[in-house]
Amino acid sequence: QALVKKIFIIVVAFYVFIQSSNIVNASSDLQKLDAKTDEILQMVKVQRYDVALKLLDSFSANFLSVTASEDIFTKDELRIVYSASEDLMSKMNGQDVEHSQKVNAATKLRLVVDAIFSEQQPLWTRMEEPMMSTFNETIKAASESNAQIFENELDDLLEQYDLIYSSLQIDFQPETVQMLDAKFYYVDQYRPQVFLNGVEQQELAVLQYEMQSIFNEMKEDEADPSLWWVIISTGSVIIATLSYVGWKKYLGMKGNSKYKNKQKD
Repeated sequence: QALVKKIFIIVVAFYVFIQSSNIVNASSDLQKLDAKTDEILQMVKVQRYDVALKLLDSFSANFLSVTASEDIFTKDELRIVYSASEDLMSKMNGQDVEHSQKVNAATKLRLVVDAIFSEQQPLWTRMEEPMMSTFNETIKAASESNAQIFENELDDLLEQYDLIYSSLQIDFQPETVQMLDAKFYYVDQYRPQVFLNGVEQQELAVLQYEMQSIFNEMKEDEADPSLWWVIISTGSVIIATLSYVGWKKYLGMKGNSKYKNKQKD
């Protein structure tokens, strides 16, 4: 029975080791993809579009290779990353696409891949301060009946939301993102009413509160234990169990040896 237990524990330990190795490999591949999207973004920012396109081609090839060999992306993640890379490719090859649009498309891809890679504080959460500030300025402009500033600030707000939209799809349930999207759509489509009507302006305040809740939720997730702590804890338990079994076996053999010596005496 002790032998069976020992074999079982060894099998479990081997399984944990294999799973840990797979996680390390997957993490390494994701790190490379993540770094590649940062290179692409930097090249787009300095208008080195030729270099950015080559890096994007390399990213696409590596992405296909990783997803073909390792099951580390969900179907939704695959779709979102593919969509972001295709959008960037389209913007880069467009004839009359403004530089700011290319930067935004590269930023979206960067944020999406980072959202998949980062378990805590993904890059898109850095949009909290600028978005909350833009919300305040938009609401202020509406309350002061300043139409031009209201239009400009609301355009900025919608652009900021568009930058992180795909990343929100990675980190939140579809129902949550759909709810937010519907409210941003409403504010955009009915901006004259929102600007003129004090009651409608409350929609902006409610939307600001809900976006703040989204950012706060990501902060709370920092307290969650990481997968590595789970692996380390599991490994420690297995090692301790193996040591205990070995020690019990040693004591048993030692006891049998003393018994046999007494029998001889």
